[in-house]
Amino acid sequence: MTAPVLYPISVSSPITPAEPLPPLPEIPRGSLVVVEGRAPIWRYGMALHLLHASPAAAIAFYDPRLGAVVVASHSREWAVGQVVDITLPQADATKV
Repeated sequence: MTAPVLYPISVSSPITPAEPLPPLPEIPRGSLVVVEGRAPIWRYGMALHLLHASPAAAIAFYDPRLGAVVVASHSREWAVGQVVDITLPQADATKV
């Protein structure tokens, strides 16, 4: 299994839905993408929609209490509801 690809979407101040998401990172075909960061729930929905057309095999949302929870999968390797134990890089861990 390759390392998950992190997609930080955090915001530091109140925003509106008109605020664009950050550009997608490089996503190798078949990888797990973990969306993370402190942001409104609708921003997570927008990120999921954007990632659906990506080459990712699965998408997970990071929960600091659980880990990365798989929310969508097109792979037998990843099941919806599966919790993946990951450690965020120190710089990103302060955003959640």
